[in-house]
Amino acid sequence: MDSYTSKVSALNFQIEALKEERKLKLEQSLNTLEQARLQVQSDSIDLEAVKIQLIIAERQFERTETLEDEGLKAVTDVEAKKLQLQNSQAKVISQKNKLLSSKNQEINAKIEISSIKASYQEKISKADSEKFTALSGQYDTEALMFTLENEFTNYQVRSGMLYITAPQDGFINRAIQKGIGETFSAGTKIVSIMPINIEMAVETFVNPIDLPLLHPGENLRIIFDGWPAIFFSGWPNLSYGTYGGEVVAVERTISDNGKFRVLIKQNPDEQKWPEVIRAGSGARTIALLNNVPIWYEMWRQINGFPPDYYQPQESNNNSNKSQNTGK
Repeated sequence: MDSYTSKVSALNFQIEALKEERKLKLEQSLNTLEQARLQVQSDSIDLEAVKIQLIIAERQFERTETLEDEGLKAVTDVEAKKLQLQNSQAKVISQKNKLLSSKNQEINAKIEISSIKASYQEKISKADSEKFTALSGQYDTEALMFTLENEFTNYQVRSGMLYITAPQDGFINRAIQKGIGETFSAGTKIVSIMPINIEMAVETFVNPIDLPLLHPGENLRIIFDGWPAIFFSGWPNLSYGTYGGEVVAVERTISDNGKFRVLIKQNPDEQKWPEVIRAGSGARTIALLNNVPIWYEMWRQINGFPPDYYQPQESNNNSNKSQNTGK
């Protein structure tokens, strides 16, 4: 395509050069035509002058001849006038030839102008034809290129349909659609993909009546399935096999099981969670709630009244509270 572009540029330059050359040639030919016209006018005036001289010579010859018949002029005078008459006749003929030559030059100048116009018009038309041919080749090449790009894009799209793509590295942990030879429409969920590099979190559920007791930043204890744990009253100092967690989010809408979902992440200030746990592993959570008399808790549970509010950091720092409730 670059070769066609270069050829079109060269032809455009050639066309402009031909037009400029035609302009100069026409100016030159017009000047020649104007000179020929002036020469015709000059020769026409000269012809009229020699014609007048011829008339004068004829009259002088006739008068001298008459006087010679009357004996008033010698024969030599008649011969002189006759010679003068012949010279005038020769000048008239010569001037006529000169005038005809000037007219021929004028005609030749006109022919030259027509020839220049025709010649350069042919050259410019030929260059235009070559330019349009080059442009046609360029457009054909561009059309072919766009066709190939479209085919390549279609091939990429069709090839991409053979693979499952994800925004990050991961692995398939569950098949949503099953079957061999099934056809799926665009946007249909086929599998569930779990990222490789993830931050583990524990999901637990609380009753609506206990929801006000949990806040983002609350510290919890977690017991993972498969890891034996011994839990003593007054944890976490005397608890073994439990891991620390921190509430990061409490769902605002109730779940299908009638409880609210709470998301817990690893507490960076305590022992790390086991590296071998996987998504979907079972876990139990223990939360240290506010200390209240038993009769108050029974009254709260029966009547469904919300519990007393308290700040998580105050409950964690209060060492006098020893009565625990597990949720």
